[in-house]
Amino acid sequence: MSIIMTGGGTGGHLTIIKAVKEHFRDEELIYVGSTKGQDKQWFEVDNDFKEKYFFETRGVVNQGVFGKVKSLMMMAKAMFQSIKILRKHKASVVFSVGGFSAAPMAFAAKLTKTPLVIHEQNAALGSLNKLLQPYATHFISSYLDESSIKAYPVKQIFFDNARVRTEVKTIIFLGGSQGAKAINKLALQMAPVLKEKGINIIHQAGVNNIDEIKKSYEALGIEAEVFGFTDRLADYMSEADFAIARSGASTLWELSATAVPTLYIPYPYAAKDHQYYNAQFLVEKELAWLMRENSIEEEKIFDILDENMERKSKGLIQIVEKDGSIKIAQLLKNMLK
Repeated sequence: MSIIMTGGGTGGHLTIIKAVKEHFRDEELIYVGSTKGQDKQWFEVDNDFKEKYFFETRGVVNQGVFGKVKSLMMMAKAMFQSIKILRKHKASVVFSVGGFSAAPMAFAAKLTKTPLVIHEQNAALGSLNKLLQPYATHFISSYLDESSIKAYPVKQIFFDNARVRTEVKTIIFLGGSQGAKAINKLALQMAPVLKEKGINIIHQAGVNNIDEIKKSYEALGIEAEVFGFTDRLADYMSEADFAIARSGASTLWELSATAVPTLYIPYPYAAKDHQYYNAQFLVEKELAWLMRENSIEEEKIFDILDENMERKSKGLIQIVEKDGSIKIAQLLKNMLK
């Protein structure tokens, strides 16, 4: 009997699978994803999975008519392959984190009446998860009151690194592993004043922008820790007293678990504007700040940096529940036949 984990495309989805799978020892785990996106980069050589399958699939959104038809045909082919995988590995449950990578296996689970557990990362439900929610055995979300598990699956190291911030000595700019032009531009614009204030800079510029951003800091005569994709993100967040970041779900909850007060600048083209609603969830609780990309106010940001960070930092520690990944893993273990 096995547990099949599916979904991905982006790091936000894949982080969930990575956090949950760490709590299995003897169980048979199978990963099913796509050749597109970051799935293979994350899990192709991951020995925690007995088998890994990567289908030739792609998203349907933002495609022309013929593009949508081709995407659906690719998905249908992958769905029939998924049914064979379910039977081959005698799957007891499918754990889906959404994204186009999850669609073939999630629909296959529905067709074969295999129990389906869905984790929704965002405050605004993804299209696939919204469609499959009525058929899910369990639908998990940190934003829904009816969710049986409210804790977000954040790795324990982020909680271990939590500390109460009172003043800003180090700021981290987070645009994700692919980078964010608006945040990169903002960081370089703010850098001279941050240097005057004695504030250190950590900057996730994106894997394709590292050299350019490093040269820009050198031209300004400013030392900054610049990186793209990293396995040291927890350490960097721990060093920071304040963050300016995109508001993808994993980034938001990792910063919250580490108790880093944050100004969120949502990616404006995210599906259903979900990054805005993720950040708004914390803003409504007065635990974060929020600016749209097209209305960034540097002067206001510097005013924020002069605020006492203690109340927000303490509030983040109180709002974030621990052991989300453990609770999800235990739920899946309980469903093994």
